[in-house]
Amino acid sequence: MLSRFLLAAVFTTLIASVIPSSLCAQTLFPQLGEPLGRRSIASAVNESSGEGEGSGWASEEIETDRDSFTPATTLAGRKRMIVESAYSFIDNRRVPDTQSYPELLFRYGLTDRIEMRLGTNYEVGGAGNPISANVPDELEDEAEIEDETNVSYGTKIGVTRQAGWLPQSVFIVSGFSPVQGNASDSHLAATYATGWTFANRWMWDNSVRYSTGSFEEDHFNVWSPSTVIKIPLGERWKGHVEYFGIFSQGKTRETVQQFLSPGIHYLFSKNTEFGARFGWGMNDQAPNAFINIGGGVRF
Repeated sequence: MLSRFLLAAVFTTLIASVIPSSLCAQTLFPQLGEPLGRRSIASAVNESSGEGEGSGWASEEIETDRDSFTPATTLAGRKRMIVESAYSFIDNRRVPDTQSYPELLFRYGLTDRIEMRLGTNYEVGGAGNPISANVPDELEDEAEIEDETNVSYGTKIGVTRQAGWLPQSVFIVSGFSPVQGNASDSHLAATYATGWTFANRWMWDNSVRYSTGSFEEDHFNVWSPSTVIKIPLGERWKGHVEYFGIFSQGKTRETVQQFLSPGIHYLFSKNTEFGARFGWGMNDQAPNAFINIGGGVRF
């Protein structure tokens, strides 16, 4: 299992070494040291409105964390709230299918670079939901249908801003506690995400997520690397292609799940988005396919 995780990490690193070299040409990085992308867009808005530079952590357009498995590298913004929600349907291979909703998440900007997070979700089916990064990882299959409700709580912190080759990055730490169902253990998740926005408005984000997991008396770790390329399709549409994997560590029966996932989202306004993503399991332990539909509003 560890070798497969390392293979996925190498795959992500290879993309990291190839894409910047081809995309970061003179047309994409007019000046290597000049801040680009999310920071430059937001900074231009802030400068025109007289706001301080610290507000540059919030993008001009809403970016939800549910839009892809890889979270956005932007924050809600000081005294602003983002509410996002989604529905997931997962076509499991050997057990009853899983449904997950409302995947509700409230993100409030406590300061320019710190946001507080509170959420809740309900799952029902023969396995957990491995395709949404804001819900806990439950990797064990069950022949019978089970349901569970949990609450999540945590924070998201801005770490670095994009400046030439230096990516914009954030750190997310979250806790998950069950409030209904057979599960009784709370879990911790920590995610480090980085991203670049290029002059042609393409985005390339990456993340590594660590979380704790358990099933009955078995306690283990879960590692989840991911990488996504987001491409604008006009002023309001954006498409993306993503890889992500779920790798257990220290589990009695190790689990590896890998996914390939395209998606698309539409901006109704700068503060409202709706999107859908779907994908396929790339190995036998992963579900056959999934679909996730949802959106977000910024206040």
